[in-house]
Amino acid sequence: MARILSGIKPTGKMTLGNYIGSFRNFPDFQDNNESYIFVADVHALTLPIEPERLRSTTYDIISFYLAAGLDPKKTVLFKQSDIDEVAMLNAILINYIYMGELSRMTQFKAKSEKLNQKKIGVGLFTYPVLMAADIFMYDAELVPVGDDQIQHVELANDIAQRFNSRYNGNFITIPQSVTPKVGKRIMSLQDPLHKMSKSDDPKQQKGVIYLQDSEKDIRKKIMSAVTDSEAIVRFDPENKPGVSNLLTIYSAMKKIEMSEAEKAFDGCSYGEFKSRVADAVMDEIKPFQERFYAFRSNEPNLDKIFEQGAAEAKKVATVVLDRVKKAVGLK
Repeated sequence: MARILSGIKPTGKMTLGNYIGSFRNFPDFQDNNESYIFVADVHALTLPIEPERLRSTTYDIISFYLAAGLDPKKTVLFKQSDIDEVAMLNAILINYIYMGELSRMTQFKAKSEKLNQKKIGVGLFTYPVLMAADIFMYDAELVPVGDDQIQHVELANDIAQRFNSRYNGNFITIPQSVTPKVGKRIMSLQDPLHKMSKSDDPKQQKGVIYLQDSEKDIRKKIMSAVTDSEAIVRFDPENKPGVSNLLTIYSAMKKIEMSEAEKAFDGCSYGEFKSRVADAVMDEIKPFQERFYAFRSNEPNLDKIFEQGAAEAKKVATVVLDRVKKAVGLK
């Protein structure tokens, strides 16, 4: 049995990529492991976000967790902001990492390029340290993440080893990342060379399937997906990125190998291919949406789940923080 920890930031609208890469995978861990899954609401502050939107999206995330099958009786579900101990651990850890390491983080580079250099918050730069604090706070051994977060988990691994070596003990658990075998990276339907993201950019929205889109909109987006002129369905990300992305979505939704997905469309026209991909998506997303809206409509129940989860998470957090404080001489 391993200790599992993962979380999702409540920023932007959740996408099919979030569902395939995160939401639907989390329940697989809860029966045979100790599972801690949180809403990373403090992380959301690294980029500008309106308070009401942050509150609303936080409820969305917990509702998606529950709709995906996470059970509060089996998984500790909580808000990052409810665990004060993580702030102290973050303040300690920030002294055990180098600015050069943080400046090499690809996500920081990508996000900072879009911002005025004078308006880049320090929180965006130190984001990986707080992520490490989240991981260490619960003695997490395995961290399910998308491939864009693997670098951050690797950095957390380095920090843990550096800290333990300096104080000559096993004060921080060494974490390892876990990524899904299929559908690790779902691309935009209109620009298959770029990831399907939670962006609010109107130009990108046509290529993004949002989890709260109507069935009509989802089918329309898939039927309008960029393909190519070859009219042959085969997996070739370099030469056929659009078709390969749709095959990735299909294989992920059907939970089959890519070779099996390719065989399923042998001789198919692109129109039939897209239609069957849309059917595969809706077969799973439609009941998921129904469960989501049922949970989302009861905020008092969600508050209760958050409260209970925070109480459980704090039991572990206080022990870990006490251990780390003693190691560095703060106790």
